Amino acid sequence: MKRANFTGVREFVFQGFSDFQEYQLTLFVVFFVLYVLTLAGNVIIVTIIRIDHHLHTPMYFFLSVLSTSETFYSLVIIPRMLGSLVGLSQTISLECCGMQLYFFLGFGITNCLLLAVMGYDRYVAICNPLRYSVIMNWRVCAILASSVCATGFLLSLVQAMSIFRLPFCNSLIEHFFCDIRPILNLACTVPVINDILTLVITLLVITVPATFIFVSYVLIISTILKISSAGGWKKPFATCSSHLTVVVIHYGCASIVYFKPKSENTRDQDQLISVTYTVITPLLNPVVYSLRNKEVQDALRRMMGRKFLS
Repeated sequence: MKRANFTGVREFVFQGFSDFQEYQLTLFVVFFVLYVLTLAGNVIIVTIIRIDHHLHTPMYFFLSVLSTSETFYSLVIIPRMLGSLVGLSQTISLECCGMQLYFFLGFGITNCLLLAVMGYDRYVAICNPLRYSVIMNWRVCAILASSVCATGFLLSLVQAMSIFRLPFCNSLIEHFFCDIRPILNLACTVPVINDILTLVITLLVITVPATFIFVSYVLIISTILKISSAGGWKKPFATCSSHLTVVVIHYGCASIVYFKPKSENTRDQDQLISVTYTVITPLLNPVVYSLRNKEVQDALRRMMGRKFLS
């Protein structure tokens, strides 16, 4: 009978933004504009870092990896969401839902871990500048980036497989994409092991990196405060503030969603928070690093200057 229940639901239906029928076109325009800006911003960031030799440093290498990951992260969710807003199919097959969850979590976890690696990079650069080039050589950077990606998609695979092995008794997803909690709500029964696994993975990808970043910044700030001249601490503070802004919003949204007790589930609040970390957060990366980072601004001016001169 359990097998029959499992094979009974072969596709799901997204409830999406059905409570905002009269605003669907407005939502489509807003989300579409934000999506285009996200793609354009991240592509520009990656392009600038690739062609400008002044940005060929570990910090900007990790930033380019983060921008690439954020681009694919938004590609997993937003195109289907935009399609549903203009009346296209609201259904998704069981297999496609599993793939969407897998890639969404894979890129999401990768982003969380990358932010921790970027925090470590800033710690070494500011607290141990004389050995920075030795510690953060290109081989180490490549190993860190590939390890982060592999860990992200491995944990995502474990989480997705544990969820889609369950029998489902309902097909209506009260959300606009396949996320952990909305899918678990459709299961006929959720074993305790699933809740434990979700909690463990959440702690590994949110709490542990966030704690690591916090400790890194305590050490960074204590080092910056020892610098006597105002000009001496202005540059390291500027580079760290950009990273810290992205960290606070990224981890803040993720913590609210995945640490919130089940009893506090409200669909409208969940959708608002989900829109923040699927639509707004990917846009923050290029905006924050372009508006608040002088080196990126200078590189952009050099690139535009060469284009006009040619």
